[in-house]
Amino acid sequence: MAKRLQILVIGHNDNGCTPEHEKVAYEVGFEIAKSDCVLITGGLGGVMKAACHGSHDANGLAIGIIPQNDPSFANEYCDVVIPTGIGLTRDFLNALSADGIIIVGGGSGTLSEICAAYMYKKPMVAIRGTGGVAEKYVDDYIDHRKNVKIIGVDSPKDAVKTILDLITA
Repeated sequence: MAKRLQILVIGHNDNGCTPEHEKVAYEVGFEIAKSDCVLITGGLGGVMKAACHGSHDANGLAIGIIPQNDPSFANEYCDVVIPTGIGLTRDFLNALSADGIIIVGGGSGTLSEICAAYMYKKPMVAIRGTGGVAEKYVDDYIDHRKNVKIIGVDSPKDAVKTILDLITA
């Protein structure tokens, strides 16, 4: 059996996550599950919870890599919880566990994951109109090295299609 592709969804935690972010993230998680890919998130609230919820509703597999050492911190839609106990350093685990990344809004924690993915040249897409760091870096590079361009898309369906195209190119 071939390894299933693993897609990381990142964005606002409970703080800063709007109902629109939740709707977009839910649809992204749903589309990832429909594509028979594995969803990876940071396992907590906001965009992470909404994406896991979408995956759950589409009978997908959602993995939450949480910063705490207690699995009870994970949202209820995680099928697999990896309690790292390493705090924010887990952002690197999230990025390195993924074949590609989808960004929905986000703040400094999301930026940390983007930077980790950027250094390892992971393909990334950002959904336009979701604000935060997704909006700041959409269709651009993080720095002068131009490791990987963050591709802008307009919908959850386009996000999953585009990231799959980038991963399998």
